[in-house]
Amino acid sequence: MNHRNPRSAVRVGLLPAAVAIALTPAFAASAQEQADGTTTLDRLEVTGSRIRGANMETQQPIISLSRQDIEKQGFTSVADILQNLTSAGSPAISRSEALASGEDVGGYYIDIRNLGAQRTLILLNGKRLGATTSGYQDLSQIPMSAIDRVEVLKDGASAIYGSDAIAGVVNVITRKRFDGAEAQAYVGQYGEGDGETQQYSFTAGSTNDRGGVTLSVEYYKQEPVFAKDRAFSAFGNAGPNYPGSGWSPVSQNGSFCDPCTARGVREGEPGYVAPADVRWWTLREGGDPTNRADYRLHTAADNANANQQMLLSTGVERRSVFANANYDITDNITFNADVLYNKRTTDQQIAGYPFQSANFGDMSADSAFNPTPGTDLEFRRRLWEVPRTTRSDLETYRFAGTFSGIFEIGSKIWDWDVGALINRNNVTKTGHGDMSLIASRQALGPSFINADGVAQCGSAASPIPLANCRPWNPLLPNGVAGQGSLSDPELQKFLFPYFTDTGTTRTTSYTANLAGSLFEMPAGDLGIAVGYEHRKEQGRFVPDAFAQSGESTGLAATTTEGSYSLDEVYLELNIPVLADMPFAKELTFNVAGRYSDYSNFGDTFNGKFGFTWRPMEELLVRGTWAEGFRAPTISDLYGGTGSSFESYTDPCGTGALNSVNGNAACTGAGVPLGYVQLGQGLQPCTNYPCQTPDQFFSGSNPNLLPETSKSKTAGLVWSPLWVQGLDISLDWYNYKLTNMIIEDSVDRILRDCYVLGNAERCAGIERAADGHITNLFYSFTNLGQLETEGYDLGVKYRLPETSFGQFNVDWQTSYVSKYDELGQNSAGENITIGLVGEEGVFRVRSNLGLTWQLNEFGVSYMARYYSGVSEACVPNRPCSEPDRYQNGEGAARQKTGSNTFHDLQFNWQAPWNATIAVGANNVFDKVGPILFTAPDSSFPYYGGFDIGRFVYMKYQQRF
Repeated sequence: MNHRNPRSAVRVGLLPAAVAIALTPAFAASAQEQADGTTTLDRLEVTGSRIRGANMETQQPIISLSRQDIEKQGFTSVADILQNLTSAGSPAISRSEALASGEDVGGYYIDIRNLGAQRTLILLNGKRLGATTSGYQDLSQIPMSAIDRVEVLKDGASAIYGSDAIAGVVNVITRKRFDGAEAQAYVGQYGEGDGETQQYSFTAGSTNDRGGVTLSVEYYKQEPVFAKDRAFSAFGNAGPNYPGSGWSPVSQNGSFCDPCTARGVREGEPGYVAPADVRWWTLREGGDPTNRADYRLHTAADNANANQQMLLSTGVERRSVFANANYDITDNITFNADVLYNKRTTDQQIAGYPFQSANFGDMSADSAFNPTPGTDLEFRRRLWEVPRTTRSDLETYRFAGTFSGIFEIGSKIWDWDVGALINRNNVTKTGHGDMSLIASRQALGPSFINADGVAQCGSAASPIPLANCRPWNPLLPNGVAGQGSLSDPELQKFLFPYFTDTGTTRTTSYTANLAGSLFEMPAGDLGIAVGYEHRKEQGRFVPDAFAQSGESTGLAATTTEGSYSLDEVYLELNIPVLADMPFAKELTFNVAGRYSDYSNFGDTFNGKFGFTWRPMEELLVRGTWAEGFRAPTISDLYGGTGSSFESYTDPCGTGALNSVNGNAACTGAGVPLGYVQLGQGLQPCTNYPCQTPDQFFSGSNPNLLPETSKSKTAGLVWSPLWVQGLDISLDWYNYKLTNMIIEDSVDRILRDCYVLGNAERCAGIERAADGHITNLFYSFTNLGQLETEGYDLGVKYRLPETSFGQFNVDWQTSYVSKYDELGQNSAGENITIGLVGEEGVFRVRSNLGLTWQLNEFGVSYMARYYSGVSEACVPNRPCSEPDRYQNGEGAARQKTGSNTFHDLQFNWQAPWNATIAVGANNVFDKVGPILFTAPDSSFPYYGGFDIGRFVYMKYQQRF
C-alpha cells in the first residue's frame, strides 16, 4: 500500500485566520496537484506540538506571517517585521544603542512579552538557531528571500522544545520545492537623505516527482545614520530644548588642572583642594601651548557634545546563501537538507575617548609641551581626531539534515524523523580609536626639541628614535596645527592600534521523533509523540590582548570559554474526549512533559497541559498551563571579567534621595561631609542616576541555576457563520518567572553596604581620596522575579469581493495589565515594582492593517500605535507628576503622550510577470517624544521608534 501522501479532508473554512495554524506539510504536494489547482493538504504539524494530523488545530495563540504578508511591508529583515508585532517587547540591543559593546552587538534579536530575547526560542525549520555565548539568537542570519512564512507561538513551550522557550517560539520556515526563478531589488532611504538601503536577492529552484532543490542568494546593505542629523539626538542627553545638557567637560579643546588635589591626599591634609576651588585651563585662540600665560579658564562653551561623532543607527551589510534539497528515497522515506552561509558586517562609531590623566597618567614634568615645567601635569582631553569605531564580522555556517518517513501499524499512520544539526558562528570584532596606554605613557613622558626643531621622546642625552615614539601634546585643541597634534597621522599610528576580538560558538544536536495514533477513541484517535535530543553547546570569546591586560582606554575584558551538553526526552499526548455532541463539537486535551539532563547543573522536568473546546461550530475555547526553564548560558557560567561605565546613585552623596552622607559607613569609607557624587570629568552630578567616570567590573557565576517559569493562557476564537471571512480572537496570558539570572545591581550593593550596614557587601567597593567610587565588582545571581499579564485581541475580516476590489482588515492589539519586577526599597525590604507604562513597557500596542486589491493594483496601509509612557523626573526638566508616590517612596514622574506611525505601500502586478511596489514607512515623518532616560538607546529617544520617514521601491521579477 502506498502511504507517500496520506490526506484527509481539512475544514479550511473553519480554521480562523486569527488562530493562524502552522501548516507544515509532512510531504509536499506533487507538481501535478499544484498544476491542477487542487486544495488537498497533507497531514499537519502545528508549531508548539509534535503530533500531526489533518484535523489538528492549535490550542495555543499563534501568529503566522505568510510570504505575502512580509512582502506587503517595507522592512528588509525578519527581525524588523517581528519587532512590529504588538506582542513584541523592547529591542534587545537596538541599533541606536551606540555605546553597547561586546559579542552580541550588531545582531537582530526578538523579544516576546518584554521577557528578554534570551527567553524567546528561535527555530529555523523546526531546529534551533545558533546562539552567542550570552544566549542571543541572531535573526539576521536568515535571508528574507528564503522565507516562506514565520510562525510565532506566544506561549511557553519548554515541554516541547526545551530551554529558552519561556516567552514563546519563533519558527522561520523556508521555501521548499520551488520551481522557477525569482529576482528582487529593493532600494530606499530616509527623508533626510541618509540611511541608504539596498537589497538584492535571487531565488531559483527545480523540482521533479521525487524531490527538488531551492537556492536563495541575498545581498543587503544599509548605511549608518549619524546622531547629529536628528534633532532629538543632536544636542546632548535632553533634546533640542536643552542644548548643552550632558555635554562633557572632557573636550576636544584639552585642559589642565591648576590647582588640583595631589594624588592620595584627603580632605584636611596638606595639598587638598576643595572641588569648588579646582580650576581647569584651556589654551587661548592663537596662544603658545607651552606658555602658561596663554591659557584661560575652561567654560561650558568649551565642553564636548559627543553626539556629534556618534551613530544613531549602525551600518549593516549582509551576504547570505541558503539552499534546501529534498528527495523521496522511497515512497515512504524522504531526505531533507538545509545549508546556510551568512556573513554580516556591522559598523559602529562613537565619539573619541574622554582621556583623563587622573586615570591613566599625567603629562611628565619633563615633557617639551608642559606649560608648567618641573611639575607633572594633570589634564583631560577628548580624543576627537580619532572616533572609536568597531567593525563586527559574523560568519554563520549551518547544516541540518533529516531523514523522515511514515509507516503503518494496523490502520494507523505513524510519522518518524531522525536528524542532525551543526551550527557554527565565527565572530571577529575589529576596533580602532582607543589609545594604547603603553604608547600614551611614552608619548606623555620626557621629550625635547631636537636640533632640527622637532619634538622627540626622551632627552637630548638619551633620545628615542621617532620610529619608536612620538610625543603628544594633549593641550593642543582639535583643529590647531602644531607639534604633538593629535591630527598628525604618524602620531595616530603610534597611539591608536587596531584591536581584534574573536569568538566561536557551535551548536550540535541529534534528534529522533516518532508521532502517530495509539488507538481510536469515541471522539477520535489518541495521538502520541515521543522524542529524544542530544545537544552540545560550545562557546569561546577572546578579547584583544590590550583588553585583557587593561593596557588601553577600551573596556577591560577577559576570555569567555566553556561548554555543556544535555540529553532530553519528551512525551506528548493529544486526547480527544468529545466530538459532534451538543455543546461539544470538540473537546480535546493535550498533555506533554520533557525531562532534561544537563552536564553542568543537573536535571529538570517541565510539563504542559492544554485544552480545546468547541461548544459550537463557530466558537473555539482554548487554554494552556505550562512550565518553562532557561539554562544558564556559557557567558553566565564561564564568562570572563568585563567592564563598563555604570549609571548609579551613591547614597553617600548629598544629592541622593534619602542620602546617608555622614553616617558611620560612609565616613569610615573616607567620604567627606557634604560630598556630591562625581560623574564624567569628575564633575558634580546634576542628574541621577549618574554615570561613573571609572570602569566598574563584572563577571560570571559558575553556581547559577536555571531560570524557571509558569505560563497560563486562555482564549476565545469566534468565526461567526453569518459573517463570512470574519475571525475574532481574544487571549489572556500570565507569565511568572522565578530564579531569573540578573546582574547584581550597583545600587543594591551600595545600599546594602552604606544604608543597611552589611559590611560583606562593601568588599568590592574602592573610593578615591575625594570620596568618589573608582572601582566596583559585581556578578550574576538568581535573584530576579517577574510577573506579567495581559490580553491580545485580534480581528481579521476579509470583506466580500466587489467591483471596487477586495478589502481586508487586520487589527491586532496587546494590552499589558501587569508587569511587576521584584525589587527592594531603600530599607532593603522586598517590594513589587510595577513597570506597566514605564519606558519600553507600553500598556497598549495596536496595529491596524488595511489592504485593497483590484485586479493588478493593490494598496497596503498599517497604523502602529504605542500608548504613552512615563519616566522618572530629572532635575530642571518637566515633571507632570512631581508628588506621585510609588511602592511607598517618592517617585516623581513625567508622562508623555501616545504615538502612532503610519506605513503605506502601492503595488502593481505588471503583465511581464513582475511586481513593482513603492512605499514609505512612517509616511508622516512622526517623531516620538524626548525621553531623558533614553530607553533602549544612547540618546533621549526610545530605541524602538522610527527615526524618520523611510521611502523605498521594490521590483520583483519572476521567470
